[in-house]
Amino acid sequence: MSAERETRLLMICPSAKITPEMLVRSIHSLDINVSLKETCYGCLIEGTQKDVRDVVEYVRQLEKNAIFTKRRAYHMGDPVRCRARHGTRPGFSQLEEEWSKLPVIKAGLDSLDRGEKYVDSSKKEKLSVVKLKEICEVK
Repeated sequence: MSAERETRLLMICPSAKITPEMLVRSIHSLDINVSLKETCYGCLIEGTQKDVRDVVEYVRQLEKNAIFTKRRAYHMGDPVRCRARHGTRPGFSQLEEEWSKLPVIKAGLDSLDRGEKYVDSSKKEKLSVVKLKEICEVK
């Protein structure tokens, strides 16, 4: 694959309202010269870096915080990875694990958009003896 071409995975959060089919159809309607492959988790997209980035910007507007992307090392149809050519799928378990975490990430991004602040609950104060006695006393 050349430096000018890029392949990306677009992963849809399981709690999203958009489906992989809807995602692919909306990308096709853009009339941008990219290759698409619908998958169970979203789609693969391949084209020039500019075209791929244009598509990614558009897709993120479809359903904010519910569509994620990452770069893929192998181009679509690569004989090493393509099952049609008896390739292997060593990264599928990793993708499945990442996909299962997307609802938590989406919820966090949504809360940030609402202006909620993160509170680090790992920094707890030690309970003083006086406070413990107050809690334990029955009135």
